[in-house]
Amino acid sequence: MAGGNSNYWEDLRKQARQLETELDLKLVSFSKLCTSYGASHDDHRGRGSDTTPLLSSSSQDRMLDTLGVEIEQLLAKLTSVNDRMAEYTNTPSVTSLNAAVMHTLQRHRDILQDYTHEFQKTKGNFLAVREREDLLGSLKKEIETYKSGTGVNNRRTELFLKENEHLRNSDRLIDDTISIAMATKENMTSQRGMLKSIQSRVNSLANRFPAVNSLIQRINLRKRRDSFVLGGVIGICTILLLLYAFH
Repeated sequence: MAGGNSNYWEDLRKQARQLETELDLKLVSFSKLCTSYGASHDDHRGRGSDTTPLLSSSSQDRMLDTLGVEIEQLLAKLTSVNDRMAEYTNTPSVTSLNAAVMHTLQRHRDILQDYTHEFQKTKGNFLAVREREDLLGSLKKEIETYKSGTGVNNRRTELFLKENEHLRNSDRLIDDTISIAMATKENMTSQRGMLKSIQSRVNSLANRFPAVNSLIQRINLRKRRDSFVLGGVIGICTILLLLYAFH
């Protein structure tokens, strides 16, 4: 085999290092382009349609596609070089240097694996961003097409939207009213439990002191009257809120 000498091994190492350098530079450029692609589209949507990116979407797509193909070709070449280096390590003439040679081969394999992983991750992110942009662009076109309809349709749509917003506000108001009622109920239940506990203790004392019993009866009578009035007020407020919500 022609690769049975050290010059062949050094040539392979030289090719591997050269390909790794090219890959490193192109991966950096590819990553920057992918980042600027997403940022430029987000900024364009944020500032409105009166501004345009420095590069059009089609130009960025072509640049990224071209650069992606170049990176894939370099990865394929580096894989081929690593395979030839692996074949070289299996030749009998390098048995005495096998440990050092295998260490070098493993290092180049690790570099190839890292570059492959980085490229696939960056490319995956870019494809996800482009798919999202295509979806948003299609949706924007549909909205613009819909808005370009007749004035009657636009007016009808506006009325539908207002009515929908009114219904949503009514739902929120009803939910708030129910929440207030539930909170009031819980509060009254808590107070009722506390009053029962106090009443139990007072009754115990009243049984011991007859003079106090008469006073407790008058307090209970007034408490029942106040509870009735409070319940009526809460019911009236709830009815008024519900009437307001549906008007």
